[in-house]
Amino acid sequence: MNDENVEAKVEEIEQRYETDYKIGDQNVNPLGLDLHNPVFVTSALLILLFVVGSLVFPEQANSALGATRVWIGEVFDWVFLSAGSVFVLFCIALILLPVGSIRIGGVDAKPDYSVLSWFSMLFAAGMGIGLMFWSVAEPVGYFTEWFGTPLNIEGGTEAAKAAALGATMYHWGLHPWAIYAVVGLSLAFFTYNKGMPLTIRSTFYPLLGDRVWGPFGHVIDTLAVLATMFGLATSLGLGAQQAASGLSFLFGIDGGLNTQIAIIVVVTTVALISVMRGIDGGVKVLSNINMGMAVLLLLFVMVAGGLIALVSNIGTTVSAYAQYMLPLSNPFGREDDTFYHGWTIFFWAWWISWSPFVGMFIARVSRGRTVRQFVTAVLLIPTLVTILWMSAFGGTGVDQAMAEVGALAGGISDSSLALFQMLENLPFTAITSLLAIVLVMVFFVTSSDSGSLVIDSITSGGKTDAPQSQRLFWATIEGLVAGVLLAVGGVAALQALQAGAVSTGLPFVFVLLAMCVSLAIGLHHERVLLKFAPEKAA
Repeated sequence: MNDENVEAKVEEIEQRYETDYKIGDQNVNPLGLDLHNPVFVTSALLILLFVVGSLVFPEQANSALGATRVWIGEVFDWVFLSAGSVFVLFCIALILLPVGSIRIGGVDAKPDYSVLSWFSMLFAAGMGIGLMFWSVAEPVGYFTEWFGTPLNIEGGTEAAKAAALGATMYHWGLHPWAIYAVVGLSLAFFTYNKGMPLTIRSTFYPLLGDRVWGPFGHVIDTLAVLATMFGLATSLGLGAQQAASGLSFLFGIDGGLNTQIAIIVVVTTVALISVMRGIDGGVKVLSNINMGMAVLLLLFVMVAGGLIALVSNIGTTVSAYAQYMLPLSNPFGREDDTFYHGWTIFFWAWWISWSPFVGMFIARVSRGRTVRQFVTAVLLIPTLVTILWMSAFGGTGVDQAMAEVGALAGGISDSSLALFQMLENLPFTAITSLLAIVLVMVFFVTSSDSGSLVIDSITSGGKTDAPQSQRLFWATIEGLVAGVLLAVGGVAALQALQAGAVSTGLPFVFVLLAMCVSLAIGLHHERVLLKFAPEKAA
Protein backbone atom coordinates (compact mmCIF):
# COMPACT_ATOMS: atom_id res chain seq x y z
CA MET A 1 0.00 0.00 0.00
CA ASN A 2 1.59 3.30 -1.15
CA ASP A 3 1.55 6.52 0.85
CA GLU A 4 -1.44 7.98 -0.98
CA ASN A 5 -3.51 4.85 -0.43
CA VAL A 6 -2.49 4.74 3.23
CA GLU A 7 -3.47 8.36 3.73
CA ALA A 8 -6.79 7.80 1.98
CA LYS A 9 -7.52 4.73 4.08
CA VAL A 10 -6.69 6.52 7.32
CA GLU A 11 -8.83 9.50 6.34
CA GLU A 12 -11.73 7.20 5.44
CA ILE A 13 -11.56 5.50 8.85
CA GLU A 14 -11.32 8.82 10.67
CA GLN A 15 -14.37 10.16 8.85
CA ARG A 16 -16.28 6.96 9.49
CA TYR A 17 -16.05 7.47 13.27
CA GLU A 18 -16.70 11.20 13.27
CA THR A 19 -20.13 11.49 14.85
CA ASP A 20 -22.07 14.07 16.77
CA TYR A 21 -24.17 11.56 18.64
CA LYS A 22 -27.24 12.92 20.30
CA ILE A 23 -29.73 10.38 21.59
CA GLY A 24 -31.88 13.07 23.15
CA ASP A 25 -31.91 15.97 25.57
CA GLN A 26 -32.22 15.33 29.28
CA ASN A 27 -35.78 15.72 30.47
CA VAL A 28 -36.22 14.79 34.10
CA ASN A 29 -39.91 14.70 35.01
CA PRO A 30 -41.44 15.30 38.47
CA LEU A 31 -40.95 11.63 39.36
CA GLY A 32 -37.21 12.03 38.87
CA LEU A 33 -37.05 9.87 35.71
CA ASP A 34 -34.86 10.84 32.76
CA LEU A 35 -37.33 10.30 29.95
CA HIS A 36 -35.21 11.79 27.16
CA ASN A 37 -34.63 8.43 25.49
CA PRO A 38 -37.53 6.67 23.71
CA VAL A 39 -35.99 3.37 24.83
CA PHE A 40 -37.02 4.05 28.43
CA VAL A 41 -40.66 4.73 27.60
CA THR A 42 -40.98 1.90 25.08
CA SER A 43 -39.28 -0.69 27.29
CA ALA A 44 -41.17 0.30 30.42
CA LEU A 45 -44.55 0.24 28.63
CA LEU A 46 -43.91 -3.17 27.03
CA ILE A 47 -42.80 -4.70 30.33
CA LEU A 48 -45.69 -3.18 32.29
CA LEU A 49 -48.09 -4.39 29.57
CA PHE A 50 -46.73 -7.92 30.04
CA VAL A 51 -47.08 -7.66 33.83
CA VAL A 52 -50.65 -6.33 33.77
CA GLY A 53 -51.77 -8.70 31.02
CA SER A 54 -50.28 -11.72 32.80
CA LEU A 55 -51.97 -10.81 36.09
CA VAL A 56 -55.34 -10.23 34.45
CA PHE A 57 -55.16 -13.32 32.20
CA PRO A 58 -52.78 -15.72 34.00
CA GLU A 59 -53.92 -18.94 32.29
CA GLN A 60 -53.73 -17.43 28.82
CA ALA A 61 -50.32 -15.92 29.60
CA ASN A 62 -49.00 -19.27 30.83
CA SER A 63 -50.31 -21.04 27.74
CA ALA A 64 -48.83 -18.39 25.44
CA LEU A 65 -45.43 -18.61 27.14
CA GLY A 66 -45.41 -22.39 26.88
CA ALA A 67 -46.52 -22.43 23.26
CA THR A 68 -43.94 -19.78 22.34
CA ARG A 69 -41.15 -21.76 23.96
CA VAL A 70 -42.13 -24.96 22.14
CA TRP A 71 -42.42 -23.15 18.79
CA ILE A 72 -39.05 -21.43 19.16
CA GLY A 73 -37.42 -24.72 20.19
CA GLU A 74 -38.81 -26.59 17.19
CA VAL A 75 -38.18 -23.90 14.56
CA PHE A 76 -35.08 -22.07 15.76
CA ASP A 77 -33.20 -24.74 17.72
CA TRP A 78 -30.46 -24.90 15.06
CA VAL A 79 -30.08 -21.10 15.20
CA PHE A 80 -29.29 -21.10 18.93
CA LEU A 81 -26.93 -24.05 18.75
CA SER A 82 -25.09 -22.85 15.64
CA ALA A 83 -24.78 -19.33 17.02
CA GLY A 84 -23.22 -20.68 20.23
CA SER A 85 -20.49 -22.36 18.20
CA VAL A 86 -19.98 -19.23 16.09
CA PHE A 87 -19.36 -17.16 19.22
CA VAL A 88 -16.73 -19.61 20.52
CA LEU A 89 -14.91 -19.71 17.16
CA PHE A 90 -15.06 -15.92 16.87
CA CYS A 91 -13.47 -15.51 20.30
CA ILE A 92 -10.70 -17.98 19.46
CA ALA A 93 -10.02 -15.98 16.29
CA LEU A 94 -9.74 -12.75 18.32
CA ILE A 95 -7.13 -14.41 20.55
CA LEU A 96 -5.04 -15.68 17.62
CA LEU A 97 -5.28 -12.78 15.15
CA PRO A 98 -3.16 -9.58 15.30
CA VAL A 99 -6.16 -7.56 16.55
CA GLY A 100 -5.60 -9.30 19.87
CA SER A 101 -2.84 -6.79 20.65
CA ILE A 102 -5.25 -3.82 20.62
CA ARG A 103 -5.58 -2.34 24.10
CA ILE A 104 -9.00 -1.38 25.48
CA GLY A 105 -8.90 2.36 26.19
CA GLY A 106 -5.90 3.07 23.96
CA VAL A 107 -2.19 2.25 23.93
CA ASP A 108 -1.51 4.13 27.17
CA ALA A 109 -4.50 2.81 29.13
CA LYS A 110 -3.75 1.16 32.47
CA PRO A 111 -5.92 -1.49 34.16
CA ASP A 112 -8.24 -0.15 36.85
CA TYR A 113 -8.11 -3.36 38.91
CA SER A 114 -5.54 -5.96 39.89
CA VAL A 115 -5.55 -9.25 38.02
CA LEU A 116 -6.99 -11.12 41.03
CA SER A 117 -9.80 -8.60 41.56
CA TRP A 118 -10.54 -8.60 37.84
CA PHE A 119 -10.76 -12.41 37.70
CA SER A 120 -13.03 -12.46 40.75
CA MET A 121 -15.43 -9.94 39.25
CA LEU A 122 -15.54 -11.80 35.93
CA PHE A 123 -16.68 -14.99 37.60
CA ALA A 124 -19.09 -13.34 40.05
CA ALA A 125 -20.83 -11.44 37.26
CA GLY A 126 -21.64 -14.33 34.98
CA MET A 127 -23.27 -17.12 36.91
CA GLY A 128 -24.35 -16.33 40.49
CA ILE A 129 -27.76 -17.79 41.30
CA GLY A 130 -27.61 -20.18 38.35
CA LEU A 131 -24.62 -22.09 39.70
CA MET A 132 -26.31 -22.47 43.07
CA PHE A 133 -29.56 -23.70 41.52
CA TRP A 134 -28.28 -26.07 38.83
CA SER A 135 -24.89 -27.36 40.07
CA VAL A 136 -26.49 -30.43 41.69
CA ALA A 137 -29.88 -30.60 39.98
CA GLU A 138 -28.62 -30.63 36.40
CA PRO A 139 -26.02 -33.45 36.44
CA VAL A 140 -28.14 -35.61 38.77
CA GLY A 141 -31.18 -34.97 36.56
CA TYR A 142 -29.29 -36.22 33.49
CA PHE A 143 -27.75 -39.17 35.33
CA THR A 144 -31.14 -40.37 36.63
CA GLU A 145 -32.92 -39.59 33.32
CA TRP A 146 -35.34 -37.16 34.99
CA PHE A 147 -34.29 -34.36 32.62
CA GLY A 148 -33.73 -36.56 29.59
CA THR A 149 -30.32 -37.96 28.78
CA PRO A 150 -27.57 -36.35 26.68
CA LEU A 151 -27.20 -38.21 23.37
CA ASN A 152 -29.59 -40.89 24.70
CA ILE A 153 -26.90 -42.50 26.89
CA GLU A 154 -28.54 -44.92 29.32
CA GLY A 155 -28.83 -43.47 32.82
CA GLY A 156 -27.48 -44.89 36.06
CA THR A 157 -24.15 -46.06 34.62
CA GLU A 158 -20.55 -44.84 34.69
CA ALA A 159 -21.01 -43.67 31.10
CA ALA A 160 -24.11 -41.76 32.21
CA LYS A 161 -22.12 -40.07 34.98
CA ALA A 162 -19.50 -38.90 32.48
CA ALA A 163 -22.17 -37.72 30.04
CA ALA A 164 -24.05 -35.89 32.82
CA LEU A 165 -20.96 -34.00 34.02
CA GLY A 166 -19.76 -33.35 30.46
CA ALA A 167 -23.15 -32.04 29.31
CA THR A 168 -23.44 -29.82 32.38
CA MET A 169 -20.02 -28.29 31.65
CA TYR A 170 -21.05 -27.86 28.02
CA HIS A 171 -23.90 -25.67 29.23
CA TRP A 172 -21.77 -23.70 31.71
CA GLY A 173 -18.30 -23.59 30.14
CA LEU A 174 -16.84 -21.91 27.05
CA HIS A 175 -20.08 -21.23 25.19
CA PRO A 176 -21.81 -18.88 27.66
CA TRP A 177 -18.57 -17.06 28.34
CA ALA A 178 -17.96 -16.61 24.60
CA ILE A 179 -21.36 -14.91 24.42
CA TYR A 180 -20.42 -12.63 27.32
CA ALA A 181 -17.01 -11.92 25.76
CA VAL A 182 -18.55 -10.75 22.48
CA VAL A 183 -20.89 -8.29 24.21
CA GLY A 184 -18.36 -7.16 26.81
CA LEU A 185 -15.54 -6.58 24.33
CA SER A 186 -17.84 -4.77 21.88
CA LEU A 187 -19.07 -2.41 24.58
CA ALA A 188 -15.59 -1.83 26.00
CA PHE A 189 -13.98 -1.18 22.61
CA PHE A 190 -16.55 1.25 21.24
CA THR A 191 -16.89 3.05 24.58
CA TYR A 192 -13.25 3.37 25.62
CA ASN A 193 -11.53 3.39 22.22
CA LYS A 194 -14.11 5.28 20.17
CA GLY A 195 -15.66 7.49 22.86
CA MET A 196 -19.24 6.34 22.33
CA PRO A 197 -21.97 5.91 24.97
CA LEU A 198 -21.93 2.74 27.07
CA THR A 199 -24.99 1.23 25.44
CA ILE A 200 -25.66 -1.66 23.05
CA ARG A 201 -26.42 0.51 20.03
CA SER A 202 -22.89 1.94 20.05
CA THR A 203 -21.49 -1.46 19.08
CA PHE A 204 -23.25 -1.21 15.70
CA TYR A 205 -21.70 2.07 14.59
CA PRO A 206 -19.44 0.51 11.92
CA LEU A 207 -22.50 -1.08 10.30
CA LEU A 208 -25.12 1.66 10.73
CA GLY A 209 -23.16 4.87 11.18
CA ASP A 210 -25.13 7.77 12.63
CA ARG A 211 -28.35 5.79 12.16
CA VAL A 212 -27.58 4.07 15.48
CA TRP A 213 -28.67 7.28 17.24
CA GLY A 214 -32.11 7.05 15.58
CA PRO A 215 -34.89 4.45 15.30
CA PHE A 216 -32.51 1.57 14.46
CA GLY A 217 -30.62 2.20 17.67
CA HIS A 218 -33.83 2.53 19.68
CA VAL A 219 -34.91 -0.94 18.50
CA ILE A 220 -31.52 -2.48 19.34
CA ASP A 221 -31.46 -0.99 22.84
CA THR A 222 -35.09 -1.91 23.48
CA LEU A 223 -34.39 -5.54 22.54
CA ALA A 224 -31.40 -5.43 24.90
CA VAL A 225 -33.54 -4.14 27.76
CA LEU A 226 -36.24 -6.76 27.23
CA ALA A 227 -33.69 -9.57 26.97
CA THR A 228 -31.88 -8.38 30.09
CA MET A 229 -35.09 -7.96 32.05
CA PHE A 230 -36.37 -11.47 31.35
CA GLY A 231 -32.91 -13.00 31.76
CA LEU A 232 -32.68 -11.37 35.17
CA ALA A 233 -36.25 -12.32 36.04
CA THR A 234 -35.44 -15.95 35.26
CA SER A 235 -32.47 -15.87 37.62
CA LEU A 236 -34.39 -14.05 40.35
CA GLY A 237 -37.30 -16.47 40.05
CA LEU A 238 -34.96 -19.45 40.35
CA GLY A 239 -33.33 -17.82 43.37
CA ALA A 240 -36.69 -17.28 45.05
CA GLN A 241 -37.67 -20.90 44.40
CA GLN A 242 -34.42 -22.22 45.83
CA ALA A 243 -34.44 -19.97 48.89
CA ALA A 244 -38.06 -20.96 49.61
CA SER A 245 -37.21 -24.65 49.24
CA GLY A 246 -34.23 -24.18 51.55
CA LEU A 247 -36.43 -22.58 54.21
CA SER A 248 -38.90 -25.43 53.85
CA PHE A 249 -36.11 -28.01 54.07
CA LEU A 250 -34.47 -26.41 57.09
CA PHE A 251 -37.35 -24.93 59.09
CA GLY A 252 -40.47 -26.63 57.76
CA ILE A 253 -41.81 -23.37 56.32
CA ASP A 254 -44.16 -23.83 53.36
CA GLY A 255 -42.04 -23.26 50.25
CA GLY A 256 -44.94 -22.50 47.92
CA LEU A 257 -45.75 -19.46 45.83
CA ASN A 258 -46.61 -17.18 48.77
CA THR A 259 -43.20 -17.77 50.35
CA GLN A 260 -41.47 -17.27 47.01
CA ILE A 261 -43.28 -13.96 46.43
CA ALA A 262 -42.47 -12.86 49.98
CA ILE A 263 -38.77 -13.59 49.36
CA ILE A 264 -38.88 -11.54 46.15
CA VAL A 265 -40.46 -8.62 48.04
CA VAL A 266 -37.94 -8.74 50.88
CA VAL A 267 -34.88 -9.19 48.70
CA THR A 268 -36.03 -6.52 46.20
CA THR A 269 -36.40 -4.13 49.15
CA VAL A 270 -32.83 -4.89 50.21
CA ALA A 271 -31.72 -4.40 46.60
CA LEU A 272 -33.37 -0.96 46.58
CA ILE A 273 -31.36 -0.01 49.68
CA SER A 274 -28.21 -1.29 47.97
CA VAL A 275 -29.01 0.78 44.88
CA MET A 276 -29.37 3.91 47.01
CA ARG A 277 -25.97 3.26 48.57
CA GLY A 278 -24.32 3.20 45.16
CA ILE A 279 -21.78 0.80 43.64
CA ASP A 280 -19.04 1.17 46.27
CA GLY A 281 -21.34 1.10 49.27
CA GLY A 282 -23.80 -1.44 47.89
CA VAL A 283 -23.03 -3.95 45.17
CA LYS A 284 -19.26 -3.94 45.77
CA VAL A 285 -19.66 -4.79 49.47
CA LEU A 286 -22.26 -7.47 48.76
CA SER A 287 -20.14 -8.95 45.95
CA ASN A 288 -17.20 -9.35 48.35
CA ILE A 289 -19.51 -11.07 50.86
CA ASN A 290 -20.80 -13.28 48.03
CA MET A 291 -17.37 -14.48 47.01
CA GLY A 292 -16.28 -15.18 50.57
CA MET A 293 -19.35 -17.30 51.34
CA ALA A 294 -19.18 -19.10 47.97
CA VAL A 295 -15.53 -20.04 48.51
CA LEU A 296 -16.33 -21.23 52.05
CA LEU A 297 -19.18 -23.45 50.86
CA LEU A 298 -17.09 -24.78 47.96
CA LEU A 299 -14.18 -25.72 50.25
CA PHE A 300 -16.55 -27.50 52.61
CA VAL A 301 -18.12 -29.62 49.86
CA MET A 302 -14.68 -30.40 48.41
CA VAL A 303 -13.44 -31.71 51.76
CA ALA A 304 -16.65 -33.32 53.05
CA GLY A 305 -17.35 -35.01 49.73
CA GLY A 306 -13.87 -36.57 49.74
CA LEU A 307 -10.75 -35.14 48.10
CA ILE A 308 -9.99 -38.39 46.25
CA ALA A 309 -13.53 -38.43 44.84
CA LEU A 310 -13.13 -34.75 43.92
CA VAL A 311 -9.95 -35.39 41.94
CA SER A 312 -11.66 -38.28 40.14
CA ASN A 313 -14.71 -36.14 39.37
CA ILE A 314 -12.57 -33.31 38.01
CA GLY A 315 -10.88 -35.78 35.66
CA THR A 316 -14.24 -37.16 34.57
CA THR A 317 -15.69 -33.68 34.03
CA VAL A 318 -12.75 -32.43 31.95
CA SER A 319 -12.44 -35.56 29.79
CA ALA A 320 -16.20 -35.83 29.24
CA TYR A 321 -16.44 -32.12 28.39
CA ALA A 322 -13.80 -32.56 25.69
CA GLN A 323 -15.36 -35.82 24.47
CA TYR A 324 -18.95 -34.60 24.17
CA MET A 325 -18.49 -30.96 23.15
CA LEU A 326 -18.66 -31.58 19.40
CA PRO A 327 -21.51 -34.15 19.46
CA LEU A 328 -23.55 -31.86 21.72
CA SER A 329 -22.88 -28.92 19.36
CA ASN A 330 -24.42 -30.72 16.40
CA PRO A 331 -27.82 -29.12 15.67
CA PHE A 332 -28.99 -31.69 13.12
CA GLY A 333 -30.21 -35.27 13.36
CA ARG A 334 -30.48 -35.23 17.14
CA GLU A 335 -32.55 -37.96 18.80
CA ASP A 336 -32.18 -36.75 22.42
CA ASP A 337 -35.12 -34.38 22.00
CA THR A 338 -36.05 -33.97 25.68
CA PHE A 339 -32.52 -33.03 26.65
CA TYR A 340 -31.74 -30.95 23.54
CA HIS A 341 -34.90 -28.85 23.40
CA GLY A 342 -35.64 -28.86 27.10
CA TRP A 343 -32.20 -27.82 28.32
CA THR A 344 -29.56 -26.83 25.76
CA ILE A 345 -31.86 -24.43 23.91
CA PHE A 346 -33.05 -22.95 27.20
CA PHE A 347 -29.51 -22.41 28.50
CA TRP A 348 -28.33 -20.83 25.24
CA ALA A 349 -31.31 -18.47 25.23
CA TRP A 350 -30.73 -17.65 28.91
CA TRP A 351 -27.07 -16.79 28.36
CA ILE A 352 -27.98 -14.65 25.36
CA SER A 353 -30.68 -12.77 27.29
CA TRP A 354 -28.26 -12.37 30.23
CA SER A 355 -25.42 -11.12 28.01
CA PRO A 356 -26.14 -7.35 27.97
CA PHE A 357 -26.05 -7.36 31.78
CA VAL A 358 -22.86 -9.42 32.15
CA GLY A 359 -21.23 -7.86 29.08
CA MET A 360 -21.73 -4.32 30.28
CA PHE A 361 -20.44 -5.18 33.74
CA ILE A 362 -17.22 -6.80 32.52
CA ALA A 363 -16.75 -3.99 30.00
CA ARG A 364 -16.76 -1.43 32.82
CA VAL A 365 -14.02 -3.27 34.75
CA SER A 366 -11.75 -4.20 31.82
CA ARG A 367 -10.22 -0.93 30.64
CA GLY A 368 -6.47 -1.29 30.12
CA ARG A 369 -6.52 -4.97 29.07
CA THR A 370 -5.63 -6.05 25.56
CA VAL A 371 -8.22 -7.80 23.42
CA ARG A 372 -6.21 -11.02 23.76
CA GLN A 373 -6.01 -10.71 27.56
CA PHE A 374 -9.70 -9.88 27.79
CA VAL A 375 -10.99 -12.75 25.67
CA THR A 376 -8.58 -15.31 27.13
CA ALA A 377 -9.48 -14.38 30.69
CA VAL A 378 -13.23 -14.20 30.07
CA LEU A 379 -13.22 -17.60 28.36
CA LEU A 380 -10.78 -19.58 30.46
CA ILE A 381 -10.80 -18.33 34.07
CA PRO A 382 -14.55 -18.72 34.74
CA THR A 383 -14.58 -22.03 32.84
CA LEU A 384 -11.79 -23.45 35.04
CA VAL A 385 -13.55 -22.29 38.22
CA THR A 386 -16.83 -23.75 36.97
CA ILE A 387 -15.14 -27.11 36.33
CA LEU A 388 -14.07 -27.14 39.98
CA TRP A 389 -17.53 -26.04 41.20
CA MET A 390 -19.46 -28.56 39.10
CA SER A 391 -17.05 -31.38 39.95
CA ALA A 392 -17.49 -30.68 43.66
CA PHE A 393 -21.25 -30.08 43.84
CA GLY A 394 -22.48 -32.01 40.81
CA GLY A 395 -19.97 -34.82 41.21
CA THR A 396 -20.91 -35.30 44.86
CA GLY A 397 -24.60 -35.32 43.96
CA VAL A 398 -24.12 -37.91 41.21
CA ASP A 399 -21.95 -40.06 43.52
CA GLN A 400 -24.76 -40.04 46.09
CA ALA A 401 -27.28 -41.02 43.41
CA MET A 402 -25.00 -43.84 42.20
CA ALA A 403 -24.55 -45.13 45.75
CA GLU A 404 -28.31 -44.79 46.34
CA VAL A 405 -27.66 -42.49 49.28
CA GLY A 406 -30.39 -40.03 50.24
CA ALA A 407 -33.17 -38.46 48.21
CA LEU A 408 -31.08 -37.93 45.07
CA ALA A 409 -31.04 -41.67 44.46
CA GLY A 410 -34.64 -41.31 43.34
CA GLY A 411 -33.88 -38.54 40.84
CA ILE A 412 -34.89 -34.87 40.80
CA SER A 413 -38.48 -34.36 41.87
CA ASP A 414 -37.85 -30.69 42.68
CA SER A 415 -34.85 -28.91 41.13
CA SER A 416 -34.84 -26.21 43.81
CA LEU A 417 -34.34 -28.83 46.54
CA ALA A 418 -31.45 -30.74 44.95
CA LEU A 419 -28.64 -28.72 46.56
CA PHE A 420 -30.10 -29.16 50.04
CA GLN A 421 -30.72 -32.88 49.47
CA MET A 422 -27.03 -33.26 48.60
CA LEU A 423 -25.93 -31.29 51.69
CA GLU A 424 -28.23 -33.45 53.84
CA ASN A 425 -25.82 -36.38 53.41
CA LEU A 426 -22.76 -34.37 54.46
CA PRO A 427 -21.81 -33.18 57.98
CA PHE A 428 -23.15 -29.93 59.49
CA THR A 429 -26.25 -29.98 57.28
CA ALA A 430 -28.09 -27.22 59.14
CA ILE A 431 -25.11 -24.83 59.00
CA THR A 432 -24.26 -25.43 55.35
CA SER A 433 -27.90 -25.30 54.27
CA LEU A 434 -28.36 -21.97 56.04
CA LEU A 435 -25.18 -20.69 54.41
CA ALA A 436 -26.52 -21.79 51.02
CA ILE A 437 -29.83 -19.98 51.61
CA VAL A 438 -28.05 -16.76 52.60
CA LEU A 439 -25.72 -17.08 49.62
CA VAL A 440 -28.63 -17.46 47.20
CA MET A 441 -30.36 -14.41 48.66
CA VAL A 442 -27.23 -12.25 48.53
CA PHE A 443 -26.69 -13.33 44.91
CA PHE A 444 -30.32 -12.30 44.40
CA VAL A 445 -29.61 -8.81 45.76
CA THR A 446 -26.41 -8.27 43.76
CA SER A 447 -28.07 -9.49 40.55
CA SER A 448 -31.00 -7.13 41.01
CA ASP A 449 -28.75 -4.21 42.00
CA SER A 450 -26.28 -4.69 39.15
CA GLY A 451 -29.07 -5.42 36.66
CA SER A 452 -30.88 -2.20 37.48
CA LEU A 453 -27.66 -0.24 36.89
CA VAL A 454 -27.17 -1.89 33.50
CA ILE A 455 -30.75 -1.42 32.31
CA ASP A 456 -30.65 2.16 33.58
CA SER A 457 -27.53 2.82 31.52
CA ILE A 458 -29.12 1.40 28.36
CA THR A 459 -32.41 3.28 28.78
CA SER A 460 -30.65 6.58 29.51
CA GLY A 461 -28.50 6.45 26.38
CA GLY A 462 -25.32 5.25 28.05
CA LYS A 463 -25.31 7.63 31.02
CA THR A 464 -23.79 6.51 34.29
CA ASP A 465 -25.28 9.41 36.27
CA ALA A 466 -28.99 9.04 35.53
CA PRO A 467 -31.39 9.91 38.40
CA GLN A 468 -31.32 7.45 41.30
CA SER A 469 -35.10 7.10 41.19
CA GLN A 470 -34.73 5.57 37.75
CA ARG A 471 -32.49 2.76 39.07
CA LEU A 472 -35.01 2.20 41.88
CA PHE A 473 -37.75 1.91 39.26
CA TRP A 474 -35.91 -0.79 37.32
CA ALA A 475 -34.98 -2.76 40.46
CA THR A 476 -38.67 -2.79 41.41
CA ILE A 477 -39.74 -3.87 37.92
CA GLU A 478 -37.21 -6.76 37.94
CA GLY A 479 -38.74 -8.17 41.11
CA LEU A 480 -42.24 -7.62 39.74
CA VAL A 481 -41.54 -9.52 36.50
CA ALA A 482 -39.93 -12.41 38.41
CA GLY A 483 -42.96 -12.61 40.69
CA VAL A 484 -45.38 -12.52 37.76
CA LEU A 485 -43.56 -15.33 35.93
CA LEU A 486 -43.72 -17.46 39.08
CA ALA A 487 -47.40 -16.64 39.62
CA VAL A 488 -48.61 -17.35 36.08
CA GLY A 489 -46.53 -20.54 35.93
CA GLY A 490 -48.16 -22.02 39.02
CA VAL A 491 -46.90 -25.56 39.60
CA ALA A 492 -45.01 -25.26 36.29
CA ALA A 493 -43.24 -22.05 37.34
CA LEU A 494 -39.86 -23.33 36.14
CA GLN A 495 -41.23 -23.75 32.62
CA ALA A 496 -42.64 -20.21 32.70
CA LEU A 497 -39.27 -18.81 33.76
CA GLN A 498 -37.56 -20.75 30.98
CA ALA A 499 -40.13 -19.60 28.44
CA GLY A 500 -39.53 -15.96 29.35
CA ALA A 501 -35.80 -16.31 28.73
CA VAL A 502 -36.23 -18.24 25.47
CA SER A 503 -38.81 -15.79 24.07
CA THR A 504 -36.61 -12.72 24.56
CA GLY A 505 -33.39 -14.55 23.73
CA LEU A 506 -34.45 -15.40 20.18
CA PRO A 507 -34.46 -11.87 18.66
CA PHE A 508 -31.30 -10.97 20.56
CA VAL A 509 -29.32 -13.88 19.10
CA PHE A 510 -29.49 -12.13 15.73
CA VAL A 511 -28.36 -8.90 17.38
CA LEU A 512 -25.29 -10.70 18.77
CA LEU A 513 -24.41 -12.29 15.43
CA ALA A 514 -24.49 -8.86 13.78
CA MET A 515 -22.46 -7.51 16.71
CA CYS A 516 -19.64 -9.94 15.84
CA VAL A 517 -19.48 -8.50 12.32
CA SER A 518 -19.51 -4.92 13.59
CA LEU A 519 -16.80 -5.62 16.19
CA ALA A 520 -14.61 -7.30 13.57
CA ILE A 521 -14.89 -4.21 11.35
CA GLY A 522 -14.14 -1.86 14.25
CA LEU A 523 -11.06 -3.83 15.37
CA HIS A 524 -9.77 -3.98 11.79
CA HIS A 525 -10.06 -0.20 11.49
CA GLU A 526 -8.24 0.27 14.80
CA ARG A 527 -5.51 -2.10 13.64
CA VAL A 528 -5.03 -0.06 10.46
CA LEU A 529 -4.75 3.18 12.45
CA LEU A 530 -2.25 1.66 14.89
CA LYS A 531 -0.13 0.42 12.00
CA PHE A 532 -0.15 3.43 9.69
CA ALA A 533 -1.19 6.39 11.89
CA PRO A 534 -0.64 5.49 15.56
CA GLU A 535 -1.04 9.09 16.64
CA LYS A 536 -4.64 8.96 15.42
CA ALA A 537 -5.59 5.71 17.16
CA ALA A 538 -7.30 5.69 20.54
